[in-house]
Amino acid sequence: MATTPTVKLNDGNDIPQLGYGVFKVPPADTERAVSEALEVGYRHIDTAAIYGNEEGVGAAIAASDLPRDELFVTTKLWNDRHDGDEPRAAIAESLEKLGLDKVDLYLVHWPTPAHDNYVHAWSKLVELRDAGLTRSIGVSNHLVPHLDRIVAATGVVPAVNQIELHPAHQQRAITEWAAQHDVRIESWGPLGQGKYDLFGAEPVAAAAKAHDKTPAQAVLRWHLQKGFIVFPKSVRRERLEENLDVFDFELTDAEIAAIDAMDRPDGSGRVSAHPDEVN
Repeated sequence: MATTPTVKLNDGNDIPQLGYGVFKVPPADTERAVSEALEVGYRHIDTAAIYGNEEGVGAAIAASDLPRDELFVTTKLWNDRHDGDEPRAAIAESLEKLGLDKVDLYLVHWPTPAHDNYVHAWSKLVELRDAGLTRSIGVSNHLVPHLDRIVAATGVVPAVNQIELHPAHQQRAITEWAAQHDVRIESWGPLGQGKYDLFGAEPVAAAAKAHDKTPAQAVLRWHLQKGFIVFPKSVRRERLEENLDVFDFELTDAEIAAIDAMDRPDGSGRVSAHPDEVN
């Protein structure tokens, strides 16, 4: 199986373009799932304080005996920790649970605009990076107005923006902003969370058949060729292996264009919460 490629962040750090996400992996099952992911070949793990499974991620990392510099670990600041010096306390708690002295990427999980404290939270992440508690900093679920505001206030551009992104919901205003500011997009829910018939869609099914791959592999390949960082979630070893086996083929320009055309620009393809409504 091919080695996962890395992409360069705007701060000079490298990030594996495909990783393993542990959203909704039960805490009791996380150590096993992450251990299997590491055995299969994943080296990028994406978790968050609110997932409640940082301890399991840390236990799997410790048991793996992999060199720390071969792993890329992301966690996130939850919505009720934006004020005051709470971000520093929050990352300290996450690091203790993970058994690490620093993470590779720390994200503001949601902007929580009703509380109007995401600029403060972002400024604190800059301090945490400068203090060596995280190598890179970024945001998640931030829309263009949120991004414009944090950059104007701090002068610091996020390394990544992790957003819901899949063929029916491509968020092009955000991806265009990211391209203009050298910000990497991370796709969460890259397969639509099973909430619509993505795999039965003709462009996806046709691409999969043409390359003798599964529909999931065709969609993951679409993300990769678009330049997105992606981390599908599964707790089954065979699916972990399938999701990683996407580096031995390329979609044609026509196949990518056909999947691009599945976008619903009116936002009706969104399968999760709107960032302005999560507070």
